[in-house]
Amino acid sequence: MSRRTIQVAELLAQVISEIIISELSDPRISGLVTITGAEVSPDLRIAKVYFSVLGSESDWESTTIALNKASGFIQRIVAQRIVLKVMPRIKFIPDHTAERAQRIESILEKIEPE
Repeated sequence: MSRRTIQVAELLAQVISEIIISELSDPRISGLVTITGAEVSPDLRIAKVYFSVLGSESDWESTTIALNKASGFIQRIVAQRIVLKVMPRIKFIPDHTAERAQRIESILEKIEPE
């Protein structure tokens, strides 16, 4: 990844996080949603935005659907806030890294006393 794509990805993640918190009011977005990062293609045409949800599996599913349905709306707002020649098409992808880390940690805690 080039320095430019990394900078654009970080800026996208920050702006999208602000938009979800302040301007998106979809009842399907349940639980606490956190943008964990973003990746932008080298040509800046596609942005994969990773998110995490504090909630149940159904919260994950409904949030994934809602965010991907709202991607056009979010993309328009991002285009107003960030000046780029080409605005990336936004695709939201669930990030289960925190859940996996917590599960591994709990397994290790159980093993440790033995």
